[in-house]
Amino acid sequence: MRHNKAINHLGRKSGHRKALLSNMASSLILNKRIVTTTAKAKALKPYVEPLITKSKEDTTHSRRVVFSYLKDKNAVSELFRTIAPKIADRPGGYTRVLHLGFRAGDAADMSLIELVDFNEAALAATTKKEAKKGTRRSRAKKAEAPAEQPAEQAAEQPAEEAAAETPQAE
Repeated sequence: MRHNKAINHLGRKSGHRKALLSNMASSLILNKRIVTTTAKAKALKPYVEPLITKSKEDTTHSRRVVFSYLKDKNAVSELFRTIAPKIADRPGGYTRVLHLGFRAGDAADMSLIELVDFNEAALAATTKKEAKKGTRRSRAKKAEAPAEQPAEQAAEQPAEEAAAETPQAE
């Protein structure tokens, strides 16, 4: 039984697993999204989210703590300069895992893990939804529009019929 074994060891010894998660976290911070296996993405999420939370407070201590996990100076500076101001008001849930399907070579379940506030497509979709104002009553207006249209067509039809009758009368 697997009772109380919450962490996925990813088939690696602890040193290799820590290095893997550190490198993946650095890549995620620098690139804002990475494609990896679902198991690695799910293991990365609880690794990187506390680091992002720690970056909200820009102190020397928090920078050193984050650097001890990431071991990449560029990733630490990107996290504190770019990512932290953008996620300052978000209470958590900084990453999103999207399933992509299966890898062609070995049929591994693949996923995309990304930082939520840095997905331009999703942010654009939310602004479009806010700008669009619609209610269910608008359907009634759509139903009235075809009712008005036959009245306009009816006004056009007598003119057409009169034109059609004129040549026949001659």
